[in-house]
Parts: sequence; structure tokens; C-alpha cells
Amino acid sequence: MLDILFSHSYFYKFDAKQWKNKTPYPPLGTIYAASYLRQHDYSVSLFDTCLIDNPQDIQPVLENQTPKLFVIYDDCFNYLTKMCLTKMREAAFEMIQIAKTHDCKVIVSSSDATDHYKDYLEAGADFIIQGEGEITLKELSDSLMKNESYSNILGIAYKENNNIVVNPKRPVLNELDTLPLPAWDLIDIDAYKSIWNSGGKEFTLNMVTTRGCPFKCNWCAKPIYGNRYNSHSVQYITNHISYLKENYGVNKFWMCDDIFGLKPNWVQEFNQELKKRSLKIKYYIQSRVDLLLKEDTIDALAESGLEEVWVGAESGSQTILDAMDKGTTVKQIYEATSLLKQKNIRVAFFIQFGYLGETKEDIDKTIHMIKELQPDNLGISVSYPLPGTKFYEKVKDDLKLKANWTDSDDLAMMFKGTYHSKYYKKLHRYVHKEYRKSQAITNFKKVLQMPFKTTKPELRSMLLFLYYVLFAFINKVQLKKFQHSHA
Repeated sequence: MLDILFSHSYFYKFDAKQWKNKTPYPPLGTIYAASYLRQHDYSVSLFDTCLIDNPQDIQPVLENQTPKLFVIYDDCFNYLTKMCLTKMREAAFEMIQIAKTHDCKVIVSSSDATDHYKDYLEAGADFIIQGEGEITLKELSDSLMKNESYSNILGIAYKENNNIVVNPKRPVLNELDTLPLPAWDLIDIDAYKSIWNSGGKEFTLNMVTTRGCPFKCNWCAKPIYGNRYNSHSVQYITNHISYLKENYGVNKFWMCDDIFGLKPNWVQEFNQELKKRSLKIKYYIQSRVDLLLKEDTIDALAESGLEEVWVGAESGSQTILDAMDKGTTVKQIYEATSLLKQKNIRVAFFIQFGYLGETKEDIDKTIHMIKELQPDNLGISVSYPLPGTKFYEKVKDDLKLKANWTDSDDLAMMFKGTYHSKYYKKLHRYVHKEYRKSQAITNFKKVLQMPFKTTKPELRSMLLFLYYVLFAFINKVQLKKFQHSHA
């Protein structure tokens, strides 16, 4: 009999936009927890839902492995799980109910379950882990295996005599290096590789160097790691990189930290350690424009193999950035983008439309910034209220009909903003067309200067120029129509 069967609730195939990208990442947070429990002498297995078609597929796994505990442990390093998409919640509920028919104790650890623990308990879960989960899970597993009391375990919610008990939260782990490396052996790496290869992209694995984020953007939820920021040592991370290179032949990594390299001199030390160990890698990160402008950070990132950085630009309007408590300036977005491009580091923008108080003028400023700076990639969303944020508190009375997106391409306005959902969905398309149109114009100019150095993406961009012009015009006409119909 197996001690613990781990799973998680992110089914890529239920999120058409993400599945189409053909860039699935294994559930990193899940295999960290599995590794930690295995280190403490538990037998563990994994039902990885990332590439699965149906929650019902867990039936034969439960029948064959007969686990004592079934643990849905979401990968909270994946921003998609923080969005608490309803398709994934429903899949989690279905797996919970199936597991209960196999006499398992069911434990759930996720952003969604932390925020909506009552719903998960009503769905049949026995315990909800709130916040960071490894140590709590180990203590709870010990108690359940020994049939001892769990009433004093920090960070759990459960039912007792039909009443819900919520124990005090557990402080976050400060010494991250005490965690073993994730249990990568539980992942079918070849299955992931084949999907990446089918999309013509270099296989990339996800890693994390830190936990948490100390910044206070008022729309950003932090249900697992909170506002604390703790970092692995450079040695731990380079050991992890070395392990993945040697065992799986991986040379490219997605550093999925909320904020990469915030700790003073960490990036510089990381660069030196990679050189010392002759570890040549390619990687991409998320960061903030103000952090990138500090000292020689961009130089060290470039030397260490950074190829692309996603920055939370959010808006080209300082009024909106200030309303978000973002703590950055439009000027810093321009400066950081310029410096990164000088170092041949790709720059990608996260853009957020629809924030409270946003005007047509604010939207136009954002579009102008995108067209002028021409980031190498663009991720556009609309403001998304999540429990535990100041933003959520401001709009929660509007969320009675809908409080979560169905999937990541939903883009519904769930609160009363300046415009309605149809407007923002059309704006999403329009901005992408304007962005591509401006890129094509730049590529035409480049060809005139250096005709024999045109790349395939640049050529494709120019061939599609008329398409971008036509549909940008059509989208603009439709936007004007929607603009006069308020939410």
C-alpha cells in the first residue's frame, strides 16, 4: 500500500489558450512537496494532471496503488494556479470525490483552497493546508498515520462535529536550502519534451530560486508565501541546474520566481558560480523595471545567460501605476527596456487593462508605450480581483455573478469598470494588431538598411503587414462602437 499519492489540479488541456502554446511545465511545487515527504520516509507517487484528459483517469491509479493519503498539492509557482480558474476547481472537486470512494484521507494545498477552504471541505476534502505546505503536510501526515491529534498543527482547516476549524497560519520557511531537490523522477520528462518538440520550441524546464514577493501591488494576491521574500543560496540553485543538465540534458530554464534576483548581489554571485562550475545555460525570468536598473544587474544577467525578461509594465499611464501601488514609473519602463535591448536581452511586457478609474486616455498612453518600445513579446490581461487584496475589497460587491475566470483566455470583467467585457476583449485583439503592425514597420526600415540580415520572424512580420493594418482598422471601428456601451 502506498503512503501518499500526490496530484494537482492544473489540466493544461482544459485551458485551450495554454495548451495551444505547447509549452507545458511540470508541477514544480507538487514535486517539491513529494520530495520533502519522501525524505521523511514516506512512499510517494504522482498523478500528474498536466497532460491528462480527464479527472476520471485517476480511478485506476487509486485502485492499483491504494494510497492512504491523497494530496492535491498545486504548483503555486505557476501563476496560472493563482488565478483559481473554475475549470480547475471543478476538476479538483471531482478528484476529491473519486478519492473518497477509495477510503483515502484527502488533503488539499492550493491558492484556491486557501481562499475558499469551505468550498473544498464541502466537496469532501478532509483537510485544507493554508499557506506554504511542505512542513504542514509532513506534520499532518505524521498525525494521521499514527492516529494522533492534529488539533495543534498550524496552517490547516478541517471539519469537526460539522463545524469548520481554522488553525492559526504557519510562518513561512526562511531556510529554503533545507528542502531537498524536487522529485523530478516522478515526472515523465519525455512526454513533456515531445509536446515542446511538436511546437518547434527548445525544451525548457521550470525552476525557482526564491519564494514570495515583498512588494505591495494592491491587485496581487499572495495566499501561499505572503509578502515575505526568501531565497535559495546560489550553490543550491547551481546544484539543481547541474542535476537537470546531467540527468535530462536540459540547457534552458524558466525561472518562475515572482521576482528574480531581488536579494542584493545574488545575481552577481549566481553569474560567478555558473562560470566557476562551467555551467552554460539559457534562461528567462520575471522582474521589475526598478530592480533591473540597480547597479550592474543587467550586465550580470546578460553574462549568466539571460535571454528574456518579463516585466510587469502593466500600464503606460503613471496615474494607473500609482493607483495600483505598483511603485514603478513609466520612465523606468523606458530606461530598463532600452538597456536590456542594448544587451540583446529580449523584453516582454505584462500589460493590464481595466483597472479601476482607467480612462480612454490611460489606455491610449499604454498603446503608445507598447508601439514605441516594441517589446519582444506581450501578455495582455484585464484586472482580476483575487481574495486577500485591497483591489478585491474595493470591488467584491460586484462579484456576485462571477468571481473567477473559466480559463486563462476568459478575460471577463467581473466588476464595474470603465467599459464592459466585450470592449476589453476587442481591445486585447486591437492592441496585439497595433503592436505587430509597428513591429513590421520597424522591420521594413531594418531591411532597407541591412537587406541581407533579415530573420525568418522579421520576414513573416513584413509579409503579414497588410493583415495587421486591415484588422487593426476593423478592431478600432468595433472598439468605438463598444466604447459607448458601459458596463
